[in-house]
Order: sequence, then C-alpha cells, then structure tokens
Amino acid sequence: MSGRPGAPRHVAIIMDGNGRWAKRRGLPRVAGHRKGVEAAQVIVRAAGDLGIEVLTLYAFSSENWRRPATEIADLMDLLRRFIRRELGQLAEAGIRIKVIGDYHAFESDVVALIDDAIARTADNRRATLAVALNYGSQSELAAVARDLAREAKDGTLDPESIDESTVAARLSTTELPPLDLLIRTSGEKRLSNFLLWQAAYAELHFTDTLWPDFDADELAAAIAEFGRRERRFGGL
Repeated sequence: MSGRPGAPRHVAIIMDGNGRWAKRRGLPRVAGHRKGVEAAQVIVRAAGDLGIEVLTLYAFSSENWRRPATEIADLMDLLRRFIRRELGQLAEAGIRIKVIGDYHAFESDVVALIDDAIARTADNRRATLAVALNYGSQSELAAVARDLAREAKDGTLDPESIDESTVAARLSTTELPPLDLLIRTSGEKRLSNFLLWQAAYAELHFTDTLWPDFDADELAAAIAEFGRRERRFGGL
C-alpha cells in the first residue's frame, strides 16, 4: 500500500497516560487501560483512513514487568480481548499484524492468540499494524551486537564490513519502511527505550493529551504538522 503524498509511511505511538486518565476520574487503573484499548481501536482505523502504511503501537515494554502482578494480569486480559474482538475486522480490512519484542514470555494462551493473529493476516498487504510487546530497544540492540560479535569471532563476518545497514537488517523492524513520525501522548517528552535506532531521523510529536483521549482528529493534526516540517536527514 502506498500512502498519501506528503503523509508519513510509518508512524509509531507511545500510548501513555492511561493511569493518569483513570486517577483524574477516581477510577481504578484498569479502567484507564480499558479506555486506552478503545482509543487504540479508533486510531488503527483512523491511520488506515489517513493512508498510513505502517502503524506501530508500544503496548507493553520490557520494563512493564515491574508493575504490580494484578495490573499485568489486567493488561494481558485486555490483550486477549483486543485480539479476539478485532482480529476478524483487521483481517477483513487487509491489515497485517506484526509483533516486535519477545511475546513468547507471555502466558501460553496469549502466545497462541498472537501466533494465530500473525498467521491469519500474514498475506494481507493493505497496511501493517505492528505491536510492540515485551519490547525494549536497548535489549534489541544488545542482541544484535551479540549476534554480530559471535559471527565475527566465528569468522563468518568481517568486522570491517559492519555498517548501519548491517545493524538495521538485524532489527525486528527490518522489513518495515523507515520510521517517519513518533508520537507520544500525556505530556512526557522521552522515548522510554522505544525504537531508539529507528527514531534516529524520525520526526517527534509530543502532546499533552492522555492516551484514552487521543482521537482521530489529534492523529490527523500530528500528520498535518509532519507535512509542514522540512526533513533534512543531516543535510542542508
């Protein structure tokens, strides 16, 4: 699928602010996560309408294991529900599902649901929904470094041949177009170990809107701002 002229091909979002959204309303954190799932459903559809070729969502970081066990259980239950409710529609819409991160660390039934979603949508070509699950960019880069070091030690790789393209080819995003735009909600202005390599020349968009309130209009505004920026990639 080709995007609209001037639109980013690949957009990633750090979906932040579910807990604060719930706290402001006197609700339990899980209520914020539920509302966040609804926002994700809206944004996936809006991204398709805007001609975005790849949408990558930061759903569960490798650091999220530090949260209380009850909250992790709630998040896994929401992931189950999202797959069961949305998979059919995503498949019919021609959306391919890709997962980055080590999701095999999840419970076996969740892994089975994810494997099925990936398999059922593997041949879809209209657009790609990439979901980061148990993902951390630093560990991803460290794993690439270990693989390259091992091959160099074995003599199957010349260390002098290692360049940016060598590393990029080993990343979980290698088959995706370069990251054009990275959005973070909730007012925080950091990348939180997300797509650090891939974001080297991405445009960054920060909004104070909490993720459950982020809607199609906000996404369209971010895309419009992207279109007004001049991207030089280090040149003049």
